[in-house]
Amino acid sequence: MDSVLAAVFASLTTGIYVLTVADGEHRHGMSSSWVTQVSGEPPLLMAAVDVKHFSAAVIARTGCFGLNIVGRRSRSLEDYFLSAAARRADNLEGIAHELSPRLRVPWLTDAAACVEARVRDSLVAGDHRLLIAEPAGVRVNHADRPLTSLDLDYVYLGGKTVLARDRCEWQGN
Repeated sequence: MDSVLAAVFASLTTGIYVLTVADGEHRHGMSSSWVTQVSGEPPLLMAAVDVKHFSAAVIARTGCFGLNIVGRRSRSLEDYFLSAAARRADNLEGIAHELSPRLRVPWLTDAAACVEARVRDSLVAGDHRLLIAEPAGVRVNHADRPLTSLDLDYVYLGGKTVLARDRCEWQGN
């Protein structure tokens, strides 16, 4: 990706989330920023997951995932799930969580809010699979302003992370 396109893509603002999965006794979470609402009726969201990521295989088997909204007070979740320490199969050990009531996906206690989502459709887009999912349940843990890509010193562009200073600097008119 050329540097100008990377700077423009790094300027696209996104929320910061932890996508979680459960498969039998195994529990896993991954940092995710490519998530958005795609329909109002019915309410649907879309999450993009790298096709080679551990979570992609679990979602393909189970058809569901948890979406945990990271707030400003729970930034430590983003720091952990982006770190080398989280790059293992059962990376929720030591992270406070419980299984959601309907789909039994991990809900993180420190997240501002949690959604349990059932995949309704998906399609491969380059190196990611776009998961169109319907919320099956939600929970608000505590009021907090959601963390966004503007709050981070880096931006994930798929396959690489760029420093925030490499974003486009927008000039006023």
